[in-house]
Amino acid sequence: MKVAVIGGGPAGLFAALLLKRQDPKHRVHVYERNRLEETFGFGVVFSDAAEQALAAQDPKITEAMAAESHRWDSIEIHHGGTVFHSTGHAFSGLSRKTLLRVLADRCRDLDVKLCFQREVQDPETLRGDADLVIAADGANSVVRERYKDRFRPAVDARPNKFVWLGASKPFPAFTFYFKTDRHGLWRVHAYQYEPGFSTFIVEAREETWRSAGMDRAGEAETIAFCERLFREELEGHRLVSNRSIWRSFPTIRNERWHHENIVLLGDAAHTAHFSVGSGTKLAMEDAVALAQSLAEHRDLEAALQAYEEARRPPVESLQRAAQASLQWFEDTERYVKLPPVQFAFALLTRSLRVTHENLKSRDPAFVAKVDSWFAGEAARNSSVPVSVSPPPPPMFTPFRLRGLTLQNRVVVSPMCQYSAEDGTPDDWHLVHLGSRAMGGAGLVFAEMTNVSAEARISPGCTGMYKPEHATAWKRIVDFVHGASYAKIAMQLGHAGRKASTRLSWEGDNEPLPSGNWPILGPSPIPYYPHSQIPKEMTRADMDAAIQDYVRAAKLAITAGFDLLEVHMAHGYLLASFISPVTNTRRDAYGGALQNRMRFPLEVFDAVRAVWPEEKPMSVRISAVDWYPGGMEPQDSVEVARMLKAHRCDIVDVSAGQTVPDQRPVYGRLFQTPFADRIRHEVGIATMAVGNISSYADVNTILASGRADLCLLARAHLWDPYWTRHAAHELGYKLEWPDPYESLDHYKPRFT
Repeated sequence: MKVAVIGGGPAGLFAALLLKRQDPKHRVHVYERNRLEETFGFGVVFSDAAEQALAAQDPKITEAMAAESHRWDSIEIHHGGTVFHSTGHAFSGLSRKTLLRVLADRCRDLDVKLCFQREVQDPETLRGDADLVIAADGANSVVRERYKDRFRPAVDARPNKFVWLGASKPFPAFTFYFKTDRHGLWRVHAYQYEPGFSTFIVEAREETWRSAGMDRAGEAETIAFCERLFREELEGHRLVSNRSIWRSFPTIRNERWHHENIVLLGDAAHTAHFSVGSGTKLAMEDAVALAQSLAEHRDLEAALQAYEEARRPPVESLQRAAQASLQWFEDTERYVKLPPVQFAFALLTRSLRVTHENLKSRDPAFVAKVDSWFAGEAARNSSVPVSVSPPPPPMFTPFRLRGLTLQNRVVVSPMCQYSAEDGTPDDWHLVHLGSRAMGGAGLVFAEMTNVSAEARISPGCTGMYKPEHATAWKRIVDFVHGASYAKIAMQLGHAGRKASTRLSWEGDNEPLPSGNWPILGPSPIPYYPHSQIPKEMTRADMDAAIQDYVRAAKLAITAGFDLLEVHMAHGYLLASFISPVTNTRRDAYGGALQNRMRFPLEVFDAVRAVWPEEKPMSVRISAVDWYPGGMEPQDSVEVARMLKAHRCDIVDVSAGQTVPDQRPVYGRLFQTPFADRIRHEVGIATMAVGNISSYADVNTILASGRADLCLLARAHLWDPYWTRHAAHELGYKLEWPDPYESLDHYKPRFT
């Protein structure tokens, strides 16, 4: 096979040598426009796991790399006059020039033809003579641009500015500095990559960068400024440049990675922010996957398709982690007021890949400090004694809202059961909620319970609009209070334009085939084109709905609920007032966000007025509509500010479900960043929800300050005793209900 590799970076050189090693008959040429020694940047980073994976492909390469690498085990975080050390992070740094030399030498050993100072301006000149063209020409790929209609790239240029410098100071650990001057906050990522030399990346928000005049600075001016700014940190050492210009990081994605006999590798196909240190690792792993696919498939199209299918999931997973990490650094101003120990923990877990539990396995002493601090704060805030030596896991600390104290931070999320008769909950609801309360959660939410018969999503939805509803709910509330230490919350809602639909398993959000009832909305916009058209609400309709909410709240008091939540999310009535996609009114209840919030706040105020002062209230919101022209995360911050001003105690932060053709971005903990932002920017307690399934994630979210409570839905459907099982795994003893307590002490005679 004739292979033309465009780009002589790690991706191209490693792919070339692997293919030549795989079959010496392959004719492999590498075309690089620069000389070998001309390279951007200073050092590259590998984890121990990444090195071991590469060693399985070519031991000679990893042996040569190991001989030149500098290794470290610790991370140092300098912030606010404090220094935190965390150990157990096994990484190595290597000069990029050294890595390229090692790869080039190995290519020569294997008779790969290296063509330096050979720029390929048009890849069409190589396609006809080559069986395979590998485009490894970096983030500014000429090949990707030439065939952009085939690859369909998307480039997200991030707002922060950064400059890649070198330093003569040998940093003993991977080091982060956070330093504020009159211009703003500066971040530094520094690590040693060979004796006496380190990478020194300086990063700042654009407004800070401009204020310091760095938008007009050349390399010499940049170095002079950074040496003055970090004089104490550099301790007399100098900074050096290597094409060190300020730039914005581009997150690159492509819909396709191959076209006919051309395939993208490394940064040409995808990028991951430098704060996760995985760009070179990803590029070399691409080379491994491509070589394996070519070995396994004789047909080129099948091989390239197999390569893409194998690589996309791990790449996209790492890109999600990199996105979380880069957003943390973009928003560090939000976190600098955190207590130093929490700030350090939040930094270490920023990508969501490092959790409370695996950090504990790496550095138990550091996590013990975090847990002791968190336990102490929980004790002060709740007025409940909490041991700090040893401290409980964060999820098993108490939390207080007004007069309500929860024994732990795990919450069973509201989940519609579609199993009520004329709005009345029955034994199904008793068992569903009762078993999860016995399962150890601190708070159990009833499903969205509708404030009138017409407000129901479906004929099977529960209600709180008749006295007998309060009686039926009280039976469940009394069981939860009597059989467990859990508290129970009522979520009140009105389905609005999503009302009068089938049971979810008969057709989610699909209109009833018959027996429909009139539905309401802020504007006459149906959910589906074939759905009922809602009546645009008049002032009289709004007043009637407010009275329905007030009646339902009073019935919830009779039933004995501990917390009341008003549902303003997921495209239901109040959410459809908030979203500009579903609210096109031109009166005082439409237009600007403040107007769109008018009716939802009227509902909240009316309910708050009758709900007992000592009992808390929450609101569930959709932080983003995931639809062009809809609600964006910054809008949800303003919504939360308004709710706080109206005496809301905690915001339950969900997302989407406003329109059927939404474009959500799913993934692990995909909604947690919205709760994080609201908590820090508004200064209100938040509940995180959305693909939270492990106790490691719950402890991480809580300890890092991303939310105050964690709501789990599907995890609790799968395992009603999720909280007890988590406690067992963590070695924490939960109190059992009395009938089970006696069995807990039973020791079987035979084993």
